[in-house]
Amino acid sequence: MDNHEFLKVISNSFKKFLETGSRSNEKLKILHSAIATDIVNRLGNGYSVHSLGIGKGQEMKVNGRYIDKTVDITIMKAGKPIAGIAVKFVMQNYSQNSNNYFENMLGETANIRCGKIPYFQIFIIPDKLPYYKKDGTFQKWETFTVHNSHKYKVLSQDNIETSIHTPTKTLLFVIKLPEPTKPILNKQEYKEYYTNLKCLNVETSQEVYGIFESAVIYNNYEDFANKVVHYIQFM
Repeated sequence: MDNHEFLKVISNSFKKFLETGSRSNEKLKILHSAIATDIVNRLGNGYSVHSLGIGKGQEMKVNGRYIDKTVDITIMKAGKPIAGIAVKFVMQNYSQNSNNYFENMLGETANIRCGKIPYFQIFIIPDKLPYYKKDGTFQKWETFTVHNSHKYKVLSQDNIETSIHTPTKTLLFVIKLPEPTKPILNKQEYKEYYTNLKCLNVETSQEVYGIFESAVIYNNYEDFANKVVHYIQFM
């Protein structure tokens, strides 16, 4: 799967989100299964994978240092889990949860990595996304900013060998959705606008968030996948 194909998977996941809503895991089946299939195909013979949308369609619970954790994508070898990949796709109301997303990511990473299992993270977010009130009324557009990305820049500088809370490798993937050509007043209008588009063209964002060092890969799925595979094969 190259970057163009990855964007198509993201587009299909977003369409399924519009169709089924935020509480359904149908959008995750599309995204997780595509990533899991691609990684296990790159790894080759001797490896298998547990994920939504593949085989029995179930995630696997992996033994962590402190608590067992259900992992989005678990790579298996000789019947044992040898690596995990967490996938997060944020589609709305980012600012109120921004720090929670990041802190939870650090905590779950430390739990799994302290259990001697490499753990990778994928974080996908539009560079512009809606923020709704509790009643579903559109309140404002949010943007993913340099301020939001700063914590990922700091994360990118970590030494993964000594910073156990740092993912073995993180993919930060910021996308750009087509700009609405009319005002959006609520969730239903947002859904209808994007559902009725003849072509939902999802692109990588062209915003500049600075330079990321080796622990974080920005907007390059192929590079991330290659590094995940290389790390697992040479463990």
